[in-house]
Amino acid sequence: MVLPAFVCGLCAAQAEQPTVVSSPTLNPSTGSKPNIVFILTDDQGYGDVARHGHPVLESPHMDQMYDESVRFDHFYVSPSCSPTRAALLTGMHEFRNGVTHTLEPREHLFKDAVTLPDLLKTAGYKTGWIGKWHLSYRPGYAPHQRGFDWTATNQEGPRDHFDVEIIRNNKRIPTKGFREDVYFDEAMTFIDEAGDQPFFLYLCTYSPHTPLDAPEELIAKYTAKGLNDTHATYLAMIENIDQNLGRLTAFLKERELEKNTILIFMNDNGVTEGLDVYNAGMRGCKATVWQGGTRAMSFWKWPGTWEPKTVDHLTAHLDLLPTLCELAGAEIPDDVQDELEGFSLVPLLDGDGWDHDNRYLFQNVGRWPSGTAASHKYAMCAVRKGDYLLVRSAECEDPVCEQFQSQCTTMRAVRNGLTTTTYAYGTAQEHWGVTAPGHWMLVDVKKDPGCKDDLAKMHPELVYELIAAYDTWWDDQYPVMIARGGDAGDPQESAKAAELAKKAKAAVAARKVADAPAENVAEEHDANEDGGLSVDEM
Repeated sequence: MVLPAFVCGLCAAQAEQPTVVSSPTLNPSTGSKPNIVFILTDDQGYGDVARHGHPVLESPHMDQMYDESVRFDHFYVSPSCSPTRAALLTGMHEFRNGVTHTLEPREHLFKDAVTLPDLLKTAGYKTGWIGKWHLSYRPGYAPHQRGFDWTATNQEGPRDHFDVEIIRNNKRIPTKGFREDVYFDEAMTFIDEAGDQPFFLYLCTYSPHTPLDAPEELIAKYTAKGLNDTHATYLAMIENIDQNLGRLTAFLKERELEKNTILIFMNDNGVTEGLDVYNAGMRGCKATVWQGGTRAMSFWKWPGTWEPKTVDHLTAHLDLLPTLCELAGAEIPDDVQDELEGFSLVPLLDGDGWDHDNRYLFQNVGRWPSGTAASHKYAMCAVRKGDYLLVRSAECEDPVCEQFQSQCTTMRAVRNGLTTTTYAYGTAQEHWGVTAPGHWMLVDVKKDPGCKDDLAKMHPELVYELIAAYDTWWDDQYPVMIARGGDAGDPQESAKAAELAKKAKAAVAARKVADAPAENVAEEHDANEDGGLSVDEM
């Protein structure tokens, strides 16, 4: 069969690489390299900011940053946490990094990967990381071994919310207050310690990831608006981030660093526990390949250098590394550049130039039982080109997979009529919706963010092109992914992780009950309103 010209050109399109740069973008007022602060939130959705239309959330500092930033409004990340972080730090699709899950060992960023902080250090930057990592702390994989000079996080990660013990550069430091408040305190400490050296700070919150908890006054604020405890706590965690963004911005002004600091604010995947409150009209949530599963906010602010504007070109997490390397004047070695899949956003930040509107973005949720990668090529996958999203939201057909708990378990249940599952309380048929067996659905996501109208029959050549592109991409990356550990591990790992997550959630709930006045607990759990608590109610 003779393939059409567009298919023959796929490999060339995928091989297009960003330009190697060696001269930095200097601050026009100071003539110095810019500092860079990159804030990545965990499980916040694109819609979880008031400027994106949220009807309940109060986010004045995110709103102000929106107003003052270059806003990439069609910016895409991976469907879940570790994959996004791997792509951000390497400029390569997560599968080429061997990262195909959020569980051991498939969260490991392969040891030979050259990371963004590795490259920035060659340009004279002091590099710092704070908060969530999720690319393994095993020997050889931890942040201080992946290019970061200065590191700080808390011992228990997402399970501890208050009075956390911080481990800063291997020293344990007791703290008081809410975890994210402490993280931003640590950020200010790092910036002060950087002195006159240009710095790169990668500040990753755990909020609003589960288990959910937040300062009580913020939770009360949202329960007073009529939200249930889950939704109120989720939004309270986001407002706490907003408050800390305001604190950090004020700190940079106070230190006279604001005009020489690039501030980037982004979320790592689609919405989670706030899905049923607001999702900006989109279908899908975290761990899905629908529009709402991978669209992210991406605000880039450099006062006095970049004019605030909205950019509608298709952009992605893969673009972060080449962009920051160009801005910092960090040279990208040829062997690293050969594997890059992103493009520098500097032409869009500085003006309107962009030569990559025909790019493809490939998604596969991963999360299959270890050892079954080959049978999940077409399970929960998608391709983006321009305004079009081609989706195959379906479970695999591998009987081996059915023996284990995995993402396919959820998809099979949804196909059989399930209406409530993770994040979706009665709305699973929409947000975790499955496509017909063997069928790819084509959607114009700018016109139809809810992914309701299937255009596949109207544009068969485009469908064929995108499927061919996906096949080429999968077959090219597959042996690399396997060699780098993307299918390693225990197929029972998901079931074990689910049990641990239940215990962590229960522990937070128990702490909140223990901290609450006894009369409040009794009133809240007195289901039959008899004035007392039975054994079952307790």
